[in-house]
Amino acid sequence: MTSAALETIQIETGPNPTASVIWLHGLGASGDDFVPIVRELDLAGMQDIRFVFPHAPTMPVTINNGYVMRAWYDIIGADLSRREDEKGLRASQAMVEQLIAQEKARGIPAERIVLAGFSQGCAMTIQTGLRHPEKLAGLLCLSGYVPLHTTIAEERHASNQATPIFMAHGRGDQVIPIIRAEQSRDLLRSLGYEVEWHEYMMPHSVCQEEVDDISAWFRRVLG
Repeated sequence: MTSAALETIQIETGPNPTASVIWLHGLGASGDDFVPIVRELDLAGMQDIRFVFPHAPTMPVTINNGYVMRAWYDIIGADLSRREDEKGLRASQAMVEQLIAQEKARGIPAERIVLAGFSQGCAMTIQTGLRHPEKLAGLLCLSGYVPLHTTIAEERHASNQATPIFMAHGRGDQVIPIIRAEQSRDLLRSLGYEVEWHEYMMPHSVCQEEVDDISAWFRRVLG
């Protein structure tokens, strides 16, 4: 991985965005993956929002026999809490920080920026958001978990202690079992974070009920 700026897809809901949502995709996907959700969200009557969908770098992924694909970090084995790719996680964290800086340079203050992510993108949202030195509008954490969980207490920044956190997971998720997400939720709550928890009858995916809940959450944190 390099520290070069990530390529992105950008969609604005109107001509004068006053908020940004940086949405990080999952392993093997791309920024295109969540572009359709902008049309599905109920954002009627809200101020204009810029959605930024970055493409993760390409890299060999160990658990997939070294196949090169888009990934925020390597997955070394099925046990996601062991032998984590700390170097990859921290390199991608720096890239996400660049995306936040770009939005700030375009006039969007940090407190109007939401970090969102699915699966690996969820892990990156938590990895970056809890360590970011300015308050963000919110963290939208879908079908993922807390990476490098033993470092959160020491490395977290007080600026985002009260930042709204939306966590959602499928009860039938066979990629990241819901117990892993529940452990992450409980860890965050034990550290004093207010986590809004949702679970749905779905696999490792997104469902309409979840989209409706995300719409309502966006209205609360960006309304």
